[in-house]
Amino acid sequence: MKYGLDRRQLVKVSAAGAVAVAAGSALTSALVVAQDATPEEAAAPVYGTEAGPGDGELTVTHAQGETVVSLSPETVVSYDIASVDTLQTLGIALAGLPEVSGADGIIDTEGTKVVGSLFEPDYEKINEMQPDLIIVAGRSAAVFPDLSDMAPTIDLSFQSDDFVGGMDANTRVLGSIFEKDDEVETALEAIHTRVADIQEMASSVTSGLVVMVTGGGVTALAPETARAGRGALVYQTMGIKPPLEDLEEATHGEPISFEFLLEHDPEWLFVIDRDAATGTEDAEAAEQVLDNDIMHQTSAWQNDRIVYLNPFDWYIIVGAGLSSMNRMLDELEAAFSK
Repeated sequence: MKYGLDRRQLVKVSAAGAVAVAAGSALTSALVVAQDATPEEAAAPVYGTEAGPGDGELTVTHAQGETVVSLSPETVVSYDIASVDTLQTLGIALAGLPEVSGADGIIDTEGTKVVGSLFEPDYEKINEMQPDLIIVAGRSAAVFPDLSDMAPTIDLSFQSDDFVGGMDANTRVLGSIFEKDDEVETALEAIHTRVADIQEMASSVTSGLVVMVTGGGVTALAPETARAGRGALVYQTMGIKPPLEDLEEATHGEPISFEFLLEHDPEWLFVIDRDAATGTEDAEAAEQVLDNDIMHQTSAWQNDRIVYLNPFDWYIIVGAGLSSMNRMLDELEAAFSK
């Protein structure tokens, strides 16, 4: 396949990107648009790799088909933060990353170029860099066709029907591409052991609710909703049930009240501060929002069972990378160990 764009193609792609950015700006900042842009999941494809067709090449099966990739590509751009997390954990240097909020101390940006946002690539920068591999997922999946005309591109959109299985599949694909299969299997084995141990710790939990705090209000994440991918490690993997069966119907997708939380009184409350994740200025912290007379009457408050989750890992990263999964497990393990 021929990669690279001539001037007319680049102008066309850049113009399309400009329209998309303008439309997003009319609503809110590009980053905030990106966080809410995760597409609905279709039937989960089987991700994997096989040798060939040429020497030093792999054929990668991903969310949008198959792509031939060179082994251990040198110039790598990733718009998927879960993949960034995994690659950096494996010691793989990245040439380009999107601009994201809250990445300080978590994602290493030293020596990398900013190649647009999570939602809108900088096509001119990509064209200049001539990457050997581009990774997209979720928020950036829609621009796969444009990027795949410029360089070998794979779509590792997280398969939320099986949270741990989705992490396994994505990690193994990356391990194969960068010839880190043994390291990947060792890391995954350790994670599986941790998951089993924490599942045992969580087996006595009678109910729990994953909520998102934003703009001074609270929204409940139901296991069946698209957004529940951000709570899948709690609901799906750990088997923790919400305090009511018809949560999605009961909330109608609207923010819930503090009275709702008191009435249904989950034993545990897992909190994602969306404003902190997106870097919203002058936003009230989740801890402050929940510190009120009604919440003080809830079992979760009185028994110190409100867990404030890392907003970057649980909100910005859709799915999980090797390090982010371990950090998420650390939080649950610390909570259930009390």
